[in-house]
Amino acid sequence: MVRTRFAPSPTGYLHIGGARTALFSRAFARKMGGTFVLRIEDTDRERSTQESVQAILDGMHWLGLDWDEGPFYQMERMERYRAVVAQLLETGHAYYCYASKAELDEMRETQKAKGGKPRYDGRWRPEPGKTLPSPPAGVTPVIRFKTPQEGEVTFHDMIKGPITMANTELDDLVIVRGDGVPTYNFGVVVDDWDMGITHVIRGDDHVNNTPRQINILKALGAPIPTYAHVPMILGQDGERLSKRHGAVSVLQYRDEGYLPEALLNYLARLGWSHGDDEKFSAAQFVDWFDVRQVNLAAARFDDAKLNWLNHQYMKDAEDARLARLVRPHLKAQGIEPNAGPDLVALIALVKERASTLVELADGLHIYYRHIPPAMEDIKAKLSPAAVPALEQLRQDLERVSWDAASLGQLLRDTTAAFGLKMGQIGMPLRLLLFGTPQTPAIDQVLALLGRDEVRRRFDLTWPQTQAALN
Repeated sequence: MVRTRFAPSPTGYLHIGGARTALFSRAFARKMGGTFVLRIEDTDRERSTQESVQAILDGMHWLGLDWDEGPFYQMERMERYRAVVAQLLETGHAYYCYASKAELDEMRETQKAKGGKPRYDGRWRPEPGKTLPSPPAGVTPVIRFKTPQEGEVTFHDMIKGPITMANTELDDLVIVRGDGVPTYNFGVVVDDWDMGITHVIRGDDHVNNTPRQINILKALGAPIPTYAHVPMILGQDGERLSKRHGAVSVLQYRDEGYLPEALLNYLARLGWSHGDDEKFSAAQFVDWFDVRQVNLAAARFDDAKLNWLNHQYMKDAEDARLARLVRPHLKAQGIEPNAGPDLVALIALVKERASTLVELADGLHIYYRHIPPAMEDIKAKLSPAAVPALEQLRQDLERVSWDAASLGQLLRDTTAAFGLKMGQIGMPLRLLLFGTPQTPAIDQVLALLGRDEVRRRFDLTWPQTQAALN
């Protein structure tokens, strides 16, 4: 039975790279009929916060990345870690190290000065025939893993292929800090073992950790998972994606008006593809996904491509759902959507003009708040021949049946009666009522705006317009 996991550290938000890792791990488990586990690796007690835990859970929920087991928290498993450490100490695979921070700093500086690689020199490592000094007073020891000094570690990465590292490249890493809290490389090994994780899909910044973890697993007699290291995500400048590139938090994309399915679809295409398919459902992704087809090269995050994809999803989204999602954005901008045209019907008209919910909200302002036109725009768009036509139209709007079909016919009859083209009336009419020369079909937006509001806006701007033209 395939078992995968996503194991974020709650030292910040759920970032884009983490969300893609979770997406790939979950898809592989679903594809294989297996189990997807969520684990919170919260042993960094100085930086881990409950707010970050909640941000991770909120981000997962918003994206629809549900899990089968968990969330499990490492800080709730301390007794288990102590038991495994005791096993390693008893079997001679771990030992106490009393080197102080000052000693370690001096050790590294000396090695660097000699052109060597900074690493622990094994001064407290027990060896046959070696006499260790008495533990110094006042020093709380750490526990180090006794890395084999010969041989090599080879594993087959599902993305990168075979990877080999000589044990001589690895020093004796700390597996338990002085405060008794396990380090990352130890906690993750015990967790993956206990939780029966069969496949570890994670970022390729962990490649160098994998041989260390395999050595610990071997020392414990535990099964070794299959590993797949996903290349990182870069910004458009080719540098690693970071805060300076803009939005990197999943929830920031939510706040900026992206749909979760669009972001998931885009993340799936970062380093993986299915032919030329750009837009596909979550179910299709699971059906098509093969971790072995993930690209070796790092992917570049393209905001324009995400905007295009989000636009496609917005065009296809149900109007009622978009109305529900855009309401908070409108209210945040001071717009009360209940005090104006029917929001669902209005969205059906305007949604194809927006790439995000925030853009959609911005585009809806003119229907809920009268924006007086700039008089220079009116003068540029309103010809002298159209002035009497607009005056006649203003009077006829009081009597016409208020529906799109009747309003459209009235506009056509007026232009014909005055020998004008539709644009000669439609463009200045839009400016007078909405402050912009561009809207969806004028008959439909007039119908949604309502007779009273059209009259109010016309009466506000028309006298000023006539006075400016005279």
